[in-house]
Amino acid sequence: MIELKRLNGLNFTLNAVLIQQVESLPDTTITLINGKKLVVKNPEKEVIQLTTNYYRQIGLQSIHREMGD
Repeated sequence: MIELKRLNGLNFTLNAVLIQQVESLPDTTITLINGKKLVVKNPEKEVIQLTTNYYRQIGLQSIHREMGD
């Protein structure tokens, strides 16, 4: 799980395994695997770093490397 900040300043926790895509449009927009989109204050690079760290913690980092992601 990663902690992010909504545009209104409130924090929330997201299961990073559900993230399909992260973009800056210019606000950081996260697309989940179910198609839902979340807009957050966190910069794109921070979301990617938090997600990567979470994957390492739960052992998914090596799976993504093998798949080419």
